[in-house]
Amino acid sequence: MGLNYKKLGGYIRQIDLRNKDASLGEENLYGISVTKEFIISHANLVGVTFDSYKVVAPRQFAYIPDTSRRGDKIAISLNAFGEDIIVSSICSVFEIVDENQLLPEYLMLWFMRPEFDRYARFMSNGSAREVFDWDCMCGVELPVPPISEQRKIVHDYQVITDRIALLRKMNENLFQTAKAYMANLYETDDAWESKITIDDYCHNIASGGTPNRSENGYWENATIPWLKNGEIKNNVIVDTDEYISKIGLENSSARLFPAYSIHMAMYCVSEIQVAISCIPLTTNQAVLNFEFDRFREACFFYYLLATYGDEITSNANGSAQQNLSKELITAFVLKKPRIEKEYFTYFEKNLSFRISIAKELASMQTCADLVLTHL
Repeated sequence: MGLNYKKLGGYIRQIDLRNKDASLGEENLYGISVTKEFIISHANLVGVTFDSYKVVAPRQFAYIPDTSRRGDKIAISLNAFGEDIIVSSICSVFEIVDENQLLPEYLMLWFMRPEFDRYARFMSNGSAREVFDWDCMCGVELPVPPISEQRKIVHDYQVITDRIALLRKMNENLFQTAKAYMANLYETDDAWESKITIDDYCHNIASGGTPNRSENGYWENATIPWLKNGEIKNNVIVDTDEYISKIGLENSSARLFPAYSIHMAMYCVSEIQVAISCIPLTTNQAVLNFEFDRFREACFFYYLLATYGDEITSNANGSAQQNLSKELITAFVLKKPRIEKEYFTYFEKNLSFRISIAKELASMQTCADLVLTHL
C-alpha cells in the first residue's frame, strides 16, 4: 500500500434498497456509461415492472460489476441529480459512511482516472464473464488527504469542467446558428452563380489509408496525426487519438492533408458527420478528405455539408454496414456560391471562432486530466 494510501472498504458500505412500492418509474430509470455518467435507459420496457430495480439516492454510487464487455472500462457514476433514481438490479450500489472523512466527489475523481479502469480490469475475475465484485471494490487503495484538501481538489476540477461545459455550449450554439444561416441563404437566389458538383468545387478529394498494424515501426514513436472516421462528429479537429510514423505514411495508402481540410465519414453513416481540421493530418480509408484553395471556401463547404449532407448519406448502401463511396459523394450537385459576397464572411468568422474554442477546449481538457493524474 502506498504512502498515505487507504483501502476504500473502510470508507464505504453497500446499499441494497429496492423500488418495492414502484414509486419510481420509467422516467427515473438510468443506465451507466463507461464515461462515468448516468444516462437515460433505452431498454425495451414494455410490460416491465420496476419493483426489483435498485434505488440510488443522491450522493450514492452505482456501478456495473461486469467489466468484460465495456472496452476495458468500468461503468460507474455518482448520483448528483439531487433526487432518487433507479438502476438495474445487476448494479452494485454503495455510499460513503462519513463524508467528513471522504467526499463522494473526490472519490468520483479517483474513479475517473484511466489507472482505475486498468486496475479494475486487472482485478476482475471469472470464467464466463469477468467481474469486479464488492470485495474488489473494497480493496481499492487511494490517497485520502484531509477533507479541506479534498474540497480544494474538487473545487479546482469543477472550475475547469464548468469552463469546458460553457465552451461546448458556445461551440454548439455557433454550429446551429451557422446551419440556420446556411439554410436561409440557400433560398436566396442572388447568393449563387450556378450548380456544380462537389468534385468540381474542391481543389482535391481523396480518402486515406491504414498502415499495417503488425508493423510496429509504423506506429511506434509516431508523430503524424491519424484520424479515424469515429472521431468525426461535426467538430473541429485539433488532435487525434492515434498517430502514425513517417515510415507508416510512406508504406501505406495514407496521405497527409493540410490544415483546414474538410473530412467526412463514409462508413456507418445514418446522418452526416463532417469535420474541419486545424492541423495537418492523415486519415483512415473510411474518411473522405476535401482540400481547398481558400479558407473561406472550406468554411462554406463545411456548413453546406453539415446542413444538407443528409441528402448524400441517404444514398448510402451496404447490407452489413451502410457505406458511402467517393464516386457517390463527389458527383453530388450543389449550388455554386458567389464566394466574393460579403455575407459569406460570416461562415469564415464563425468557424474561426469555433477553431479558437476547440483549441481552448483541448487545453482545458489537458488541465482536467492533469488534476486526475496528480490525485
